[in-house]
Amino acid sequence: MTAAAVTTRRPAWRPGALAWRLVRGLAHRLLPLAVLIAAWEVATRVAESPFFPPPSDIVPRMRDMWFAGPASHLFFSGGARDSMAPSLARMTVALVLSAVVGIVLGLALGRSERALAYLEPVLQFARVIPPPTLVPVFVALMHLGTQMQITSIVFGAVWPILLNTADGARSVDATQMQTAEAFRLSGPQRIRYLIIPSALPKIFAGLRLALSLSLILMVFSELLPGTADGLGFELTNAQSQSDMLTIWAVIVLLGVLGYLFNTILLAVERRVLSWHRGARKANS
Repeated sequence: MTAAAVTTRRPAWRPGALAWRLVRGLAHRLLPLAVLIAAWEVATRVAESPFFPPPSDIVPRMRDMWFAGPASHLFFSGGARDSMAPSLARMTVALVLSAVVGIVLGLALGRSERALAYLEPVLQFARVIPPPTLVPVFVALMHLGTQMQITSIVFGAVWPILLNTADGARSVDATQMQTAEAFRLSGPQRIRYLIIPSALPKIFAGLRLALSLSLILMVFSELLPGTADGLGFELTNAQSQSDMLTIWAVIVLLGVLGYLFNTILLAVERRVLSWHRGARKANS
C-alpha cells in the first residue's frame, strides 16, 4: 500500500458520529438561548416588577391559552383557533401574494433596463413609505376587515421581494444569455432555465426580509379598532385589562413563531439552492 493511499483513506464511519454531531450542533445553538432565559428568570425574580414577569410564569400562561388541547389536535386549544389561526392565515395569504407579485414584477423589471430606469424612482419612493401611514387610505378604500389587513401587509412585504428579484434577474451572466440565444431558447425557456435559477439567491433574501415584515405588519393590522380576533387583538385586550402576563405571553409567542418560520425558510433555501453552493465550491 502506498503512502498516498494511506493519507487519502477516509476514517471508518461510526453509527453514533452523526447523532453526536447533531446533538453538539443543537447544544451550541440553544446554549445562548438557555443562558438568556436563565438570566431573565433571575433578573425578574430579583426585581419583582409586575411589568416584567419571569419565564416560569409566562410559559404556563402560554400553555393555558394555546397549547392545552388534546393530542389529537396537536395540543392546540380553542384559544389557538380563535387568536393564532386567524393571524397566521392573514400572514400566509399576504406573504404568498407578496411573493407572486414581487417575483413576477421583479423578473419583468430586471430584464428590462428601460422599464427599470423609468420606474425605479417610483419604486424607491413607494418602498420607503411606512405601511402604517397608509392605514387611513386603506380603511377609506376597503373599510376595516381582513381585506384591509392583508392589503396593508402586502404593501409592506412586497418591496424586498420585488427589488431583490429585479437585482437577481439583472445579474444573469452575459455569456449564459449569449449561449441561450445561440441555442435559440424561447423567452419562457430562458426564464425557467436561466433567469430564475440565477435570481433564486436574491429571491430568497427578499423572502426572508418579507417574512419578518409580514409578522410585524400582521400584528399591527390587528391592533386597529374593530378587530375581533388575532394575536394583535389579544395584545389590545390584555392591555385594556392591564394583564401583563398575557401581553408577555403573546410577545414570546411572536418571537417563537418568527424564529420557527425563519428556520423553515432557511431549510427550504438550503434544499433548493444546494446546486448553487455546489457550483460555488467547484469554482473556488
